[in-house]
Amino acid sequence: MPQRHDSRPLGLLLTPGAGAGRDHHSLVAVEHALDALDPPVTTRRVDFPYRLAGKKVPDRPPVAVAHLRAEAERFAADLGTTTDRLLLGGRSFGGRMCSMAVAEGLPAAGLVLLSYPLHPPGKPERLRVEHLPQLRVPVLFVSGDRDPFGTPAELAEHAAAIPGPVTTVTIPGAHDVRGKDGEVAAAVADWVHTL
Repeated sequence: MPQRHDSRPLGLLLTPGAGAGRDHHSLVAVEHALDALDPPVTTRRVDFPYRLAGKKVPDRPPVAVAHLRAEAERFAADLGTTTDRLLLGGRSFGGRMCSMAVAEGLPAAGLVLLSYPLHPPGKPERLRVEHLPQLRVPVLFVSGDRDPFGTPAELAEHAAAIPGPVTTVTIPGAHDVRGKDGEVAAAVADWVHTL
């Protein structure tokens, strides 16, 4: 019998939002959910350089993207694979930086974007979507239905620019989707299971 090549993602590199660290409860919940898959998907939660240095102001995108590239390459090497077998993602700022890294050419199996910040609250004209047409991988968006960083309608409008397959899951809540870690984690695990 011919051997089937399993192209399922081998790992998920997860990053936090601007005001949090790698141990944010949502990220931990996603890690536990992927550990429970059969077979499990290894998760590595990482901080950005500013957080590692004890600073409060997030890194500029070039610094954050370079850090993500290095972390993804290290994680892939540790798993004995290449970055195209990894999912990249995170909450808010972290997810946005991962999407920018992939748009700039970092090979990945897909993107997990939790509470993606389409624009600053109250400033819908300041969109952060110019790189979306370069995303040719599967993308999962999980967002609250009252997220001031982007409504479900705004997200649907701008996600339409992504050439890769897009899955959107909307759950009750605002940007932090407080108390909904289980729903966020289940949405990610269900999506990963389909890849």
